[in-house]
Amino acid sequence: MKALMVNGSPRKESNVQIALDEMRAIFEAEGIDVECIQIGSQDIRGCIACNKCSELGRCVFDDVVNETAAKLEEADGMVIASPVYYASANGTIISFLDRLFYSSGSIDKTMKVGAAVACARRGGTTATFDELNKYFTISGMPVASGRYWNAVHGAAPGEASQDGEGRAHMRILARNMVFLMKSIALGKEQFGIPETEAYENTNFIR
Repeated sequence: MKALMVNGSPRKESNVQIALDEMRAIFEAEGIDVECIQIGSQDIRGCIACNKCSELGRCVFDDVVNETAAKLEEADGMVIASPVYYASANGTIISFLDRLFYSSGSIDKTMKVGAAVACARRGGTTATFDELNKYFTISGMPVASGRYWNAVHGAAPGEASQDGEGRAHMRILARNMVFLMKSIALGKEQFGIPETEAYENTNFIR
């Protein structure tokens, strides 16, 4: 099985990476292949609503977004992790996710397990956590939870290593995510995936 991790921090040795490394250790111990993509320092523009992806099957801007879409298609689970900027995920990862999730409509994300992780000096983690989870819930992806909101704390690079509670949350989150991924794989074999319905837009016109 495969887990795809996306690091939204612009720093290579970041507190976000400390959180992801805790999860990676659990994934690998459970036999899950892991790939981590760091996009926080890349020049990623936002969606321009051209809707070309509906014709091309990919984003019109051929960058890391399209590269990641191919990896997401193969993954059984996805972790999105971001530092907190003004009680929100940073701008780069939001631009990345807007384009990734909208342009990859041809990829069936149903029952791929998602998990969001936020890292802050102090506040804004729950708002960021909620913001990131919306990409999963609009896509039919079950959301993995731990025993608390998925966050680690630290300001200066490396400080998250002192957050024993937050690091424990990451390990628990990873174990729960592995359980969901494996359970869904078994469920698909025995029961298939839930029946879906044709999409119907409800637009109220005055």
